[in-house]
Amino acid sequence: MPRIALKVEYHGKPFAGWQRQKDQPSVQGAIEAALAKLEPGAHTIAAAGRTDTGVHGLGQVAHCDLQKDWDPFRLSEALNYHLKPAPVAIVDAARVDDDWHARFSAIERQYLFRILMRRAPATHDAGQVWQINHRLDVDAMQAGANHLLGNHDFTTFRSSICQAASPVKTLDELRVEQVQGLSGPEIHFHVRARSFLHNQVRSFVGTLERVGTGAWAPEDVRDALAAQDRAACGPVCPGHGLYLARVGYPDPVFPSDHA
Repeated sequence: MPRIALKVEYHGKPFAGWQRQKDQPSVQGAIEAALAKLEPGAHTIAAAGRTDTGVHGLGQVAHCDLQKDWDPFRLSEALNYHLKPAPVAIVDAARVDDDWHARFSAIERQYLFRILMRRAPATHDAGQVWQINHRLDVDAMQAGANHLLGNHDFTTFRSSICQAASPVKTLDELRVEQVQGLSGPEIHFHVRARSFLHNQVRSFVGTLERVGTGAWAPEDVRDALAAQDRAACGPVCPGHGLYLARVGYPDPVFPSDHA
């Protein structure tokens, strides 16, 4: 059974997250339904990570096992045909070894979070950014973010329903920058680690937004982390500003990785 890796892009708005749901639309379910059009029968794909309701994918990675020895490019074209009109696209595909796994072979995940700072309602970016009507202090937020870097017990920034075995994770990057987006000034959070806890990135961003407004001092982030108490966390921001941007592996997987 040939194993094919898929790089997946999707708009999260219509979906109840990545994971297949019995009575709600999901990204996984959409791709598995498209696979069933190509090879009749039940299909189960595995992904590098599960995204929540409304969260987007720029570089999600999944793998599937098929009966036919598909050319990866032709498979991606066929899947994209059957995925219409769902906002899901297979942007790359590659044959991988039988023991390669989209989740367990990954060595890092990178997330992007976007905040749009403007008072007028977003039109083109609606559902793709967290919109706020005030400016944020980027330097203060970066100072707060620096307290989160490294290996810590992230209980404060972990959802109460998180199923991870341990709250201890190593955060490799949490970079805050202001950019000029098409709809106005944006704050981008670039977050990178081997793995994440449930709601960890959204908890980081919601907390750092409080620092950006001046409601928290940067040192308050350090104290919240040390508390190891969910109650010490700032607000959890909405999912629609979050993107799974990239999944890293020890060796390049897709043709585009060599570009």
